Amino acid sequence: MPIGLLVVAAGFSAVIMLLWNWLMPAIFGLGVVNFWQAAGLFILARILFGGFRFKHKPEKHKLMHFGHHMRKEWMKMTPEQRQEFVNQRRDFFNKRNFFGGRFNTDEDTQEE
Repeated sequence: MPIGLLVVAAGFSAVIMLLWNWLMPAIFGLGVVNFWQAAGLFILARILFGGFRFKHKPEKHKLMHFGHHMRKEWMKMTPEQRQEFVNQRRDFFNKRNFFGGRFNTDEDTQEE
């Protein structure tokens, strides 16, 4: 396993080096980089932009599962329950001023 990771990292470093040396000097007038500098750029980019997890992010999976769960619950609700749910969410967000004030609803425009 560790040898495989080293081979993959070396492959990425080689690709970064080749792409950098092909594009950057011609486009931006930058100098060429060697293999170890490309490896450093690869590590720096992973730290700054992606971390070192190569698998899918579990947070996204949990969010998708939550959305699916909420849809199933929504489909079970009666129209009255749905309206009550919407009203509760509206009150929740209005109290915390998430959107700079109140939501515009048909009821609000009729009152004015």
